Amino acid sequence: MKNLLLLSGVVALFGACQPGQDRDSAEVEDVMQVIGTFGYDLEFLQNNLDDVIVLSDANQQAQVIIAPEYQGRVMTSTARGEEGRSFGWINHDLIASGEVREHINPYGGEDRFWLGPEGGQYAIFFQEGDEFVFDDWQTPAPLDTEPFEVVRVADDEAVFSKKMKLQNFSGFQFDLEVNRTVRLMDQITLEEALGATLDTADVDMVGFTSENRITNIGEASWEEETGLLSIWILGMFIHSPSTTVVIPYKETSSENAIVNDSYFGKVPQDRLKVEDGYIFFKADGDYRSKIGVPPENALPVMGSYDPENQVLTIVKFSLPEGKRPYVNSMWELQDQPYAGDAVNSYNDGPLDGSEPLGPFYELESSSPAAALEVGASITHQHTTVHFMGSEANLNSLAQEILGTDLQRIQQALAE
Repeated sequence: MKNLLLLSGVVALFGACQPGQDRDSAEVEDVMQVIGTFGYDLEFLQNNLDDVIVLSDANQQAQVIIAPEYQGRVMTSTARGEEGRSFGWINHDLIASGEVREHINPYGGEDRFWLGPEGGQYAIFFQEGDEFVFDDWQTPAPLDTEPFEVVRVADDEAVFSKKMKLQNFSGFQFDLEVNRTVRLMDQITLEEALGATLDTADVDMVGFTSENRITNIGEASWEEETGLLSIWILGMFIHSPSTTVVIPYKETSSENAIVNDSYFGKVPQDRLKVEDGYIFFKADGDYRSKIGVPPENALPVMGSYDPENQVLTIVKFSLPEGKRPYVNSMWELQDQPYAGDAVNSYNDGPLDGSEPLGPFYELESSSPAAALEVGASITHQHTTVHFMGSEANLNSLAQEILGTDLQRIQQALAE
């Protein structure tokens, strides 16, 4: 399908250049820029999926695409209508092929619903007797290939539900119901969520939030001794060679490291810097690596900046106060299965000679571990906002929301 759309663009371009036709250079440029736009991704998904939901503001500039068959995930968004940049990374080749892969189907999407823990004695991505290696790693089907039910759709909101059964590495079975709402945000709700004043005359923006609830609908309580789940929201975004992730953190008296960079081996110093309340992480899609921030050091905000495309991305999320257990997703039997991370970022790239999954980069947040009595629930909210505009205007937003400026973000890993 991707090739067909590309071919149609080439044919249109060829037609535009035929003798006797009066097509100006702007129209030719429009044809050449089809790939990478929101309109291209919208047409692609409509032609390859059974159901596509589009949320839009009144001017059809801020828009969001949601795929019910991919667990109600937000596939991509735009701040400038169908001709604007498409922010979410989408695996066009995999979707067009119709193939169902082993281990994981990385369809893409900038807000997807997952559950943790991934690894450890309470893992739901490994089963009893497995080794913690890639060949035994398996994404549970309800989080990978099974659709979510559409409950309700409005102009600015879509609601989904899903009942599922999951068994962890220790043999405990979870019976749960997922309720998920994705909502397009207007300027007022964005200002409230970000604690910032937004001027639509200076920047173009799109913001959406997902509210995710899991309920124990089984016959047994969920307890630490048999394993707990957490809500895990992951956003996959299009990288550039100069994209940098920035994660503010707070100092504590804890002896634990501020950053866990051991997921895929220690991250090189030229790709990760921790200084003066900020973590800077290179998101260039060229080196597979992952970092995490424990809840005692986390703040409920993170972001990224792409200077090549002048895109500032902000993610805000639920972060309850007080000491809470967070599931540990490290691929090993763990001494501290509830000393996991609240915030993660992943940079895709080749590993040991293998091809990258994308490449792309991710911004991720998790809820605390859910110790739920029968009938009880836990909710986690994850909000994504993209801004496009001049560097000066984006710099003001970065200072107001993240507390640091774009120059510092760009220079942190350029030295």
